[in-house]
Amino acid sequence: MDDELRSLARRLRRESGGSTEYERLLVTADREELAAVLTAPGQPLWARELAAFRLGGAGDRRAFESLVLLLNHRDPERCASAAHALHELADPRTARAAAALATNELRVAYALVPVRLLIRLRAPESAPALITVLRRRLAPGDPYRRLALACVEGLGALGDPRARDVLTSAGTRPSLAAAAEAALARMPPAGGPAES
Repeated sequence: MDDELRSLARRLRRESGGSTEYERLLVTADREELAAVLTAPGQPLWARELAAFRLGGAGDRRAFESLVLLLNHRDPERCASAAHALHELADPRTARAAAALATNELRVAYALVPVRLLIRLRAPESAPALITVLRRRLAPGDPYRRLALACVEGLGALGDPRARDVLTSAGTRPSLAAAAEAALARMPPAGGPAES
């Protein structure tokens, strides 16, 4: 059992009250049994999360929709577990879904984990989504400083020169200045190719 599954298992054991159903879903090797939990009516959230996480880790794309819903959950621990499973799943739809969640202003309070997943994926959708989110966070009075900082740091890690202007703007904010300077230092020279 890897660290992510161990952490998830501890949390969901508490939620389930240590039920026999929980123990069965934790150890079963039957993917059909796990997939059935995702579509059966009346399943508790902990059971759907455990089944989706295990299927995602096994590369079973039937988990994709459930994991995307969990990625947008109000509980940060559920979001983080879903992001880990989506990364393991390696479904080509993941970056597009994460970008849609990250840039949805109606769900901006829950955008931090999708942003971090986009950074980890290093997909074609990653830099444009982070640029969009960061530009919005630079509006006067915006309260989502941690999200803005994650975007700045992520854009530095991605090294996409399209981020140069928004990082320059971020550098005028005292709370983002040091991170923006470090991110800009990681950019390729103007007119040069992006880092791989």
